[in-house]
Amino acid sequence: MSDSEFTYKSAGVDIVEAAELVGDIGELRGRTEGKRKLMQAFGLFAASYDLSGYREPVIVTGCDGVGTKLELLLEHDLLEIAGKDLVAMNVNDILTTGGDPLLFLDYVGIGRIDKAKIKRLIAGMAEHLESCDCILAGGETAEMPGIVPDGVIELSGFCVGAAEKSDLIDPGRIAVGDALIGYPSDGFHANGWSLIRKILKAFPGEVSREEMPALLAPTRLYHDVVAGLRAAGVDIRAMAHITGGGLPENLERLLGEKGADLRIPRWELGAVPKVLSHVEDAEAVKTFNMGWGWIAIVPAAEADKATGFHPGARVLGEITARHGVKVEVG
Repeated sequence: MSDSEFTYKSAGVDIVEAAELVGDIGELRGRTEGKRKLMQAFGLFAASYDLSGYREPVIVTGCDGVGTKLELLLEHDLLEIAGKDLVAMNVNDILTTGGDPLLFLDYVGIGRIDKAKIKRLIAGMAEHLESCDCILAGGETAEMPGIVPDGVIELSGFCVGAAEKSDLIDPGRIAVGDALIGYPSDGFHANGWSLIRKILKAFPGEVSREEMPALLAPTRLYHDVVAGLRAAGVDIRAMAHITGGGLPENLERLLGEKGADLRIPRWELGAVPKVLSHVEDAEAVKTFNMGWGWIAIVPAAEADKATGFHPGARVLGEITARHGVKVEVG
């Protein structure tokens, strides 16, 4: 075997194809620079953002992925939804702090560069990012033959935000008697899919192929809810993005020694009840968002303001002096 046969491309990595991909997604990425702009040009070794518009800027960061939902999104050729899920799982976490999501970066690991698939992932990301004024600042596409199997994509996201120090939300202000306001989700979002996949495998055909796209609906962005709360002048004591661990775990991390009593209706959305029929209520509550992807904790006297701007919002419960979160379904 001659030395000329030992090239990076012959080993399965095509750096020319990867470089071309960056150019191909330029228009999609550019859509995310609307109200906000990078300080320097896109495509450098790192992205920069000018924080001089803040008086006392505090950086907030987060990272997350799509989890095993990605397997079904690939199976049903819903790559744009995977991109949206990736953005929302990160941006929503930034929003809980009171911060503005500024910059988003993605990591895509794939066995062999597939420009069409990656562009569809980026298209989903760009659509969600454009809607919440967050810039797609860069990322990494890693071609890893022999490590990432054919037909599989690894996906992670990273978000950087900022807030005025005085605007950071302080859960330490939560008081007994405060109201918990729920804002609806569009589905299971990107949590609990290992259990959902197990149910779908055990009961094949129960959820039809026609019902799957709705069941796989993208994770909702809640920037509009946060904007609505601010516009209504609501005193926000805390906000929670309901992801892995469901209502109990995601609220308990905010409450310290306090607790909460919640009463939620049964979740009637598309094929969701078909899945939940195989799960006991207690297990469902600690695994899924149960139809409520966002919770705001506000003074009880401001509950009407916190629900009035959003047709799906409702009071789900109240803060108690007893430690622990109790959720009643029905």
